Amino acid sequence: MTRTIVLAVVTVALSATSAVAQKEQKARMKVPETRAVDVKDVVHGLTIADPYRWLEDEKAPEVKAWMAAQDKYARDAIAKLPGREALTARLKQLYYVDSVSAPAHRGTRFFYRRTHADREKAVYYWREGENGAEKVLLDPNTMSKDGTTSVGMVVPSWDGKFVAYTTKANNSDEATLHVMEVATGKERPGDRIEGAKYASPSWAPDASGFYYTWLPPLSKEVTVADRPGFAELRFHPLGKDPEKDRLVHPATKNPQTFLGGGVSRDGHWLFVYVQHGWNSTDVYFRDARGKELAWKPLAVGVDAQFEVEAYQDRFYVKTNWKAPRWRLLLADPKKPAMADWKELVPESPEGAVLEGVDIVGGHLALQWMKSAASALEVRTLGGKLVRAIALPTVGTASSLFGLPEDDTAYFTFVSFTQPAQVWKTSVKSGDTSLWAEVKLPIDTTPYTVEQVKYSSKDGTQVTMFIVRRKDLKRDGSTPFLLGGYGGFNVSITPSFSSGLYPWLEAGGAYATPNLRGGGEYGEEWHKAGMGAKKQNVFDDFIAAAEYLVKEGYTKPERLAIRGGSNGGLLVGAALTQRPDLFRAVICAVPLLDMVRYHLFGSGKTWIPEYGSSEDAAQAKTLFAYSPYHRVKGGTKYPAVLMMSADADDRVDPMHARKMAALLQASSTSGLPVLLRIEPHSGHGGADLVKQAVEQSADSYAFLMDILGMKAPAPAGK
Repeated sequence: MTRTIVLAVVTVALSATSAVAQKEQKARMKVPETRAVDVKDVVHGLTIADPYRWLEDEKAPEVKAWMAAQDKYARDAIAKLPGREALTARLKQLYYVDSVSAPAHRGTRFFYRRTHADREKAVYYWREGENGAEKVLLDPNTMSKDGTTSVGMVVPSWDGKFVAYTTKANNSDEATLHVMEVATGKERPGDRIEGAKYASPSWAPDASGFYYTWLPPLSKEVTVADRPGFAELRFHPLGKDPEKDRLVHPATKNPQTFLGGGVSRDGHWLFVYVQHGWNSTDVYFRDARGKELAWKPLAVGVDAQFEVEAYQDRFYVKTNWKAPRWRLLLADPKKPAMADWKELVPESPEGAVLEGVDIVGGHLALQWMKSAASALEVRTLGGKLVRAIALPTVGTASSLFGLPEDDTAYFTFVSFTQPAQVWKTSVKSGDTSLWAEVKLPIDTTPYTVEQVKYSSKDGTQVTMFIVRRKDLKRDGSTPFLLGGYGGFNVSITPSFSSGLYPWLEAGGAYATPNLRGGGEYGEEWHKAGMGAKKQNVFDDFIAAAEYLVKEGYTKPERLAIRGGSNGGLLVGAALTQRPDLFRAVICAVPLLDMVRYHLFGSGKTWIPEYGSSEDAAQAKTLFAYSPYHRVKGGTKYPAVLMMSADADDRVDPMHARKMAALLQASSTSGLPVLLRIEPHSGHGGADLVKQAVEQSADSYAFLMDILGMKAPAPAGK
């Protein structure tokens, strides 16, 4: 890539128009000062301005001071908004709740997770037998005085005697792996392993140790951007020095890949996966019972994804190879050539997507998605349908939680109007009963959910869920919140968000479309919204907003949009491409500088999804929609609340900082542009309930004020 940098510090914005706008806005709102710099890159012939490049260095004292000033300004402004006190009180009622997860059966023990109405973090428990006394396994509430230590993955051994788990500082992605002896509740200090960001422990059947993915620490060779390519698959024998763990598969040295692997439940087969973005997977295997160390290819160099479950020395392969909505094939490890695979469950002729395959109770448990909602089936190992599992309504169900030898299995279910439930089912008889559910002080009866179809810019039909009051008048007066994601094969299906109900109770409504780039309609739908076709995603989202306006659900001055991570890129693109269509924007932990994103955090792992400015053609595409580079001085932009996290090691917070500064300098609408920075928080947010309450209260108070909604009255008034 040809790159020329011109650097000169200036104290005004780049154009006279934006300088005037910045001065007027500061006079009205006392926005913290932000200096601009004259930085220009020449990238493959494109001259690209970057006036806030200096904000990329979060360790610089000036940047730290700027962040503190911006965060204080945002919080002070929101604290004064009417209704925030009442929102906080209501959200506490909804977020501090008792709940329980589906249990995992390991050996004679059952493991599960509870939230408690009087605790900030969820607690992990275990029982000896299904009805034994409940015992604490891990309590993150006691792991640090300030609550900044979080628990990540928790993986019991197959005999239930040990648990491998990770802890994370500030709920970041970086993690340390630990091993606990379940009976005593004591950690085994000699088995502690650093570099467990992608660990995913896979236990040997005799609990002698586990396979895991290890990441080396940062160094001159191992940079932040390149680090994923240095991941190794290792085996850790319990009680041995982790520094001497056996190398099972070396690093790919390709930062655009993820390396992982593990062993089958019976210990017969070892697998290695090399994931190329969210588009294709290479799978290798070998017999773990023999002495041969050479890896055999199962599916390598194929533009498709493969997921393998080994059972009774047969490989059950879920794949979108020659089936964009996925199918299930059977492979014999003695004859592993793809030409010899047998199809067990073909691609659905009805347009459903095969999401999950598990072997439970000696049967295949299939999880389908049709029109962005769930369906569950039980089939024989030969693929013959035994029964469909009845679900309460249109919603989202998990796959079955269970073991190949157990008849009992569990699954979770939610919808937009149904809080989380855990159902217990018999694979053999089909008997299904409610095992647990969340009780919330919410009356969902006034609300309804509809799924509509609308046309995108190119005529593509897109589905969208709308959650609203049953008596909504389609006169354009309803405040609407439109959310979306559209990327990485992620499917947006019905979910329950207790935090949404204060918004609904205040007279608002909610909509979320199934944008291209997601997985709701298979791999073709995903690929239609990635790389050079990413603009389709933004067009789908903008068309969703236009549909809501055209059909009388709302109007631009009553319409807000919200998105996080890749969804933050989505709303960033929408606000810069159609600033006239929206009144307010919540943009959380976003990607916004698409020219430089790959140089920070986990950016290089997303190149297969977005492309990279290192490539001339891709640079042109990225620059064309990059939100940070589409901001124009003198434009009336919507109100923006930028939600950032100080310990986000996945999407670098520099995106939020630079975009907030540029919008503050450029917008002439008079509407606020705020940057709120969550402390001790990673990309997924903080895991303290009190922080979730404060964050949601700030978001909804901001939206209600900007959209002119009646503020909720404080309790007792």
